[in-house]
Amino acid sequence: MDSYNRLQLTEGKNDFLKKWANSKYLIFLFLPTLLYYIMFKYVPMFGIVVSFKDYNLFKGVWQSDWVGLKYYKLFFQSPDFLKLLRNTFLLGFYKLIFSFPAPILLALLLNEVRQMAFKRFVQTVSYLPHFISNVVVVGMLALFLSPSSGIVNNVIELLGFDAVNFMAREEMFRSIYVLSEIWQHVGWETIIYLAALTAVDPQLYEAAKIDGAGRLKQIINVTLPGIRPAIIIVLILNVGSVLEIGFEKVFLMMNPAVNATADILSTFVYRTGLGQGNFSYATAIDLFSSLINLVFILTANWISRRMSETSLW
Repeated sequence: MDSYNRLQLTEGKNDFLKKWANSKYLIFLFLPTLLYYIMFKYVPMFGIVVSFKDYNLFKGVWQSDWVGLKYYKLFFQSPDFLKLLRNTFLLGFYKLIFSFPAPILLALLLNEVRQMAFKRFVQTVSYLPHFISNVVVVGMLALFLSPSSGIVNNVIELLGFDAVNFMAREEMFRSIYVLSEIWQHVGWETIIYLAALTAVDPQLYEAAKIDGAGRLKQIINVTLPGIRPAIIIVLILNVGSVLEIGFEKVFLMMNPAVNATADILSTFVYRTGLGQGNFSYATAIDLFSSLINLVFILTANWISRRMSETSLW
């Protein structure tokens, strides 16, 4: 029996060495990504414990006093709780509803273009805004929407209407944010669907043509079913990040006139944590937001698994 076990261990070791020899370069390529997620995604999870303590910067995490769910109760009883949750959810929901279909539509349109030079030009132009920083994007918004010299208001005044201070109208904040998000990221997100389109069998289009299907029927019956798995996966991920609104852009677009609709969980965490030094309270709010996102993504994945064969797990 001992000789058999030694033989098994030897064979297992040899198999491991063979796999290592065949895959070592791929492992080295993957190593930076692994280190990134360990250092910036898993190690910071240790900070969750701060939300259950009365954290003192001088005492450190372990020496600070345990307070249990004190800061969670404090947040739930806060008069800002419902406003922050509502603003964050609505902004995330509008972004999901309007931003999610945009790259799909652009990918379908680009797939119909037969002039390759024009197609590459459109792709390049649509990709470029993704690489513009949020500071520059918000600066462009302020410039274009300025009530005095903005190009949008110049057009409005030419049409005989009064200039509108868009950036100071709280009812317009969400629309401006969502539209700027679509413009900034639609081209980049189209890459996923263009890659999925390359996997659609061209023979299916030929069969559809023989059956008399026009371009629209081919899109509905061939193209969309072909990229459906990619659409479902991206949708599940987007549903799981409804409350995960980017802090930088919202913070840069905020001003006292729009706080009623612009103040969201991430901006409140910034003011509470870094602004007021209440790290325990800020951590509790951030963890609450992450738990809600977890519930959303689990629910979306469960529904997708029940209704189709595609899911994250």
